[in-house]
Amino acid sequence: MRIGVPREIKDHEERVGLVPSSVAELVHHGHEVLVQQGAGAGAGLGDDQYVAAGATIVATAEDVFAAEMIVKVKEPLPPERARLRRGQLLFTYLHLAPDRQQTLDLLKSGVTAIAYETVTSPSGTLPLLTPMSEIAGRLAPQVGAHWLECTTGGRGVLLGGVPGVPPAEVVVLGGGVSGTHAATIALGMGATVFVVDRSAEVLRRLAAQLPGLRTIFSTRDALGAILRRADLVIGAVLVPGAAAPKLVTREMVRSMKPGSVIVDIAIDQGGCCETSRPTSHSNPTYVEDGVIHYCVTNMPGAVARTSTFALNNATLPFALALADKGWKQAIADDPHLRNGLNVHDGKLTCRPVAEALGLPWTAPETL
Repeated sequence: MRIGVPREIKDHEERVGLVPSSVAELVHHGHEVLVQQGAGAGAGLGDDQYVAAGATIVATAEDVFAAEMIVKVKEPLPPERARLRRGQLLFTYLHLAPDRQQTLDLLKSGVTAIAYETVTSPSGTLPLLTPMSEIAGRLAPQVGAHWLECTTGGRGVLLGGVPGVPPAEVVVLGGGVSGTHAATIALGMGATVFVVDRSAEVLRRLAAQLPGLRTIFSTRDALGAILRRADLVIGAVLVPGAAAPKLVTREMVRSMKPGSVIVDIAIDQGGCCETSRPTSHSNPTYVEDGVIHYCVTNMPGAVARTSTFALNNATLPFALALADKGWKQAIADDPHLRNGLNVHDGKLTCRPVAEALGLPWTAPETL
């Protein structure tokens, strides 16, 4: 199979779909890999390294998108979607539930699109989303700590405090992968950390795993009360494939302390706050009702080298299966990879996305 790796064009997105070692594996399996010039530069990966791995360096995105299979990191933006075609395979993050226009464009193109974020594992986890969730969770407290500084418009609170002065109070919404990592780092920085979740079992696990953590069972009243105390709120709520629930209402945001900070990791799926809207690394924050909102949709792009290698560790086995077998046989053999199929030949094949957007759904098994 001919596989294309374009240079990402999303704002400050420096990750790349394949690292040289992944290219070498694909070439060893008999595939041809086209890498756009400079695609790995932001992650410290030079064209010479790709050539040494067996890739062909091409000059333009048009050259890359001539390939049968496109391996990316982020969802295709409008210029990229215009290059997709029927019979082509796209393997990347999509996050379609909050993005109606992207969904309609993919349907119109006829492309077959498999989304990293809805591929499952036998244990019920999301193996291709997990590494980026870990990184976003670990980034969130340090991002929040920065925006709490007076020089960035924050309350002027040091996350860990000092002797005689209490630390910041951090509220993490959701005890999944991102939330667990966010709580771990925030505790390590010396903050007082609360995790809010609706699963008592999750709260028990976190209480045992993270000594010093405070846990709160999620109800509307409990959430409202703890948000009024918070200096930093980290939104880490996930419903696989679907739009994130709006747990934090505008009224709750209005009740928060002026200069406090919300870091909404869930923004890729629409965000878990009513006041959240997507931002970029170039313009990462805005103030709503006196609260600083950080809603960057590609947070892990800020640590592109770490993120790229972590992502490739997870995606390579699936990329090999798709290239070796073709997508039809690969998803027939692996029901967990089949869960990643979101779009095929003008049909929407991910039920949570279809329900979120009010569009018809086709079961993958019927294709």
